[in-house]
Amino acid sequence: MSTPERAPEPTPEHLDVIVIGAGLSGIGAACRLREEHPGRSLALLEMREVSGGTWDLFRYPGIRSDSDMFTFGYRWRPWPSDTALADGQLILDYLRTVAEERGVDRLIRYQHKVLGAAWDSAASRWTVRVGTPEGERTFTTDLLWSCAGYYDYESGHSPVFPGQERYAGRLVHPQQWPEDLDTTGKRVVVIGSGATAVTLVPALAGTAEHVTMLQRSPTYILSRPGRDPWAKAMAKLPARISYPLVRWKNILLAIGTYKLAKSRPTVVKGVVRAGVKRQLPEHVDVDTHFKPSYDPWDQRLCFVPDGDLFKVLRRGEASIVTAAIDTFTETGIRLDDGTELEADVVVSATGLKLLPFGGIPLEVDGRPVELSETMSYKALMLSGIPNFVYTIGYTNASWTLKADLVADYVCRMLRHLDETGKRSFVADRDPAVGERPFLDFSSGYVQRALDGLPRQGDRAPWKLDQNYLTDVRTIRRDAIDDGVLTFR
Repeated sequence: MSTPERAPEPTPEHLDVIVIGAGLSGIGAACRLREEHPGRSLALLEMREVSGGTWDLFRYPGIRSDSDMFTFGYRWRPWPSDTALADGQLILDYLRTVAEERGVDRLIRYQHKVLGAAWDSAASRWTVRVGTPEGERTFTTDLLWSCAGYYDYESGHSPVFPGQERYAGRLVHPQQWPEDLDTTGKRVVVIGSGATAVTLVPALAGTAEHVTMLQRSPTYILSRPGRDPWAKAMAKLPARISYPLVRWKNILLAIGTYKLAKSRPTVVKGVVRAGVKRQLPEHVDVDTHFKPSYDPWDQRLCFVPDGDLFKVLRRGEASIVTAAIDTFTETGIRLDDGTELEADVVVSATGLKLLPFGGIPLEVDGRPVELSETMSYKALMLSGIPNFVYTIGYTNASWTLKADLVADYVCRMLRHLDETGKRSFVADRDPAVGERPFLDFSSGYVQRALDGLPRQGDRAPWKLDQNYLTDVRTIRRDAIDDGVLTFR
């Protein structure tokens, strides 16, 4: 009896460039490729049903940027208002408008989840396995560009609190905010002190009966104008003039503040403390609730537009408690000092789970890649992985500043390959370069994931300086063939 013949495998679709993710980074990457390399075939593989990434995924009340929009917007596409810290819907509208203007929306393959990618040096090509609603598909590509960010889209960091199983109210994480959750007239406790918590508290206050921000330890919080004064003053000027001026003012201010914080932390602590104290009601002690144990920029600073957090504290619509949780009870939370917080709803704003490059398994010539064994080159490539680029933004400045620079670099790299007739590039690790953590940041979500992350080096081009001005030179202007990369 003859064996039935198997149907031949369909020929994989080939694309010159595959961009993983259709959020802020992916849309920006595709726009630049369309402009600089219109002849190359390109697709964005997006695992969700819609574009927008973070700005569509997060639906909790009050979601907004924690970077000013004149650096969070693309360098080549002005942010269209003087709003400094924009809400999520405005950002989402901006991203989708840009994608439509540049024709990138037509290049997005939705519900295409990358399952794995394997590089073949003999063919100088990636083979990419993708899950789709119709089943698994295979693509090949010359360049794989991860714009999938660095956190897990499936779930946030949700610690298990003692006694939470007997709590009778609703316990939610902001990353999975329920559509049917109405906090009107309810007592709400928000656990956390980071950007999400300081956004949620003023957004919920006023309609809730009361909102309590429960933090284990304080965070540096600064108030900034909701509308940029420079942008307001230059509103009548053409955007081609006003946008670069406002953008560079904010870039230099951010860099200067960061450098001052690292070199003179006591000075910055004093300035932040004085600003917070001026806005607090008398019954809220600044040193109990707003004096972190770490130095400024050891973790990311939180900005609140027009002091909205302090306003709800002054009005009595919200309060702040700094203490450790002893246990959940049926009706709320008991603290380690015996105090009980009654709560109908508890929001666990306890952070993200890092998942670099979307958690996609990579292989090079049949060998699985262990990220912890690689070293980051210019914070956009990984040693030993050919024709692979990633976009991860700054921790001390706007994400998009770095995303724009990575796009500049990729466009330059493709021109270099065309001019030299080469097909592949790879960063070869120098064993003399010492290792440092991939992210030099003390935030919990970073520390929890460090063991599984790549390393950075102790010198250029393996060292991540977190400095936009330095990267403008090294990424946008320095020679592509720098003696570190190998071309084949």
